[in-house]
Amino acid sequence: MIKIKRLDESDLAGVTSIDVSESGEERYQLVDGELNVVQQPWQRPFWDTDAWPQRLQSWAQKLKPDCYLGAYDGERMVGIAGLRYRLTPTMAQLTSLYIDVHYRRQGVAHQLVAEVFRLSRESEAQAIYVSSKPSIPAVGFYTRQGFRPTLEPHPVLFELQPLDIHMIKAPA
Repeated sequence: MIKIKRLDESDLAGVTSIDVSESGEERYQLVDGELNVVQQPWQRPFWDTDAWPQRLQSWAQKLKPDCYLGAYDGERMVGIAGLRYRLTPTMAQLTSLYIDVHYRRQGVAHQLVAEVFRLSRESEAQAIYVSSKPSIPAVGFYTRQGFRPTLEPHPVLFELQPLDIHMIKAPA
């Protein structure tokens, strides 16, 4: 059974157990507000124990998450999500979401995002922003959670990630 918990600084070391590797032959591209599938192979390699701390440091500097949530199978961290309560005065941000390759499509990401939604509501955010990698699985997941592409991406995030699909959801 997967348990979700808010992570302390000391818990972040467990993130190195998450295998984020994946690949695909197609990706999305947003053109005039429409999601189009384009043929373009892509790959995200395994992040080793050196790569994860660098990622966390980069996220802290660029995306400024206020908290991280971890998904655990027993003692092993199998997923992580980052939440920034105030991207704008009325909008929270899901800064990151990574699930171990062996735990995908089992509801782990949904559980993490549900907790992000709950915390966003508690902080009185009127919407949640995510900058999704343009992979078919990632964009598909976010649209199933109620996110929709925005024609007005956050300028700083768009500059950081211009190929991403920038999406917004009003919390339910």
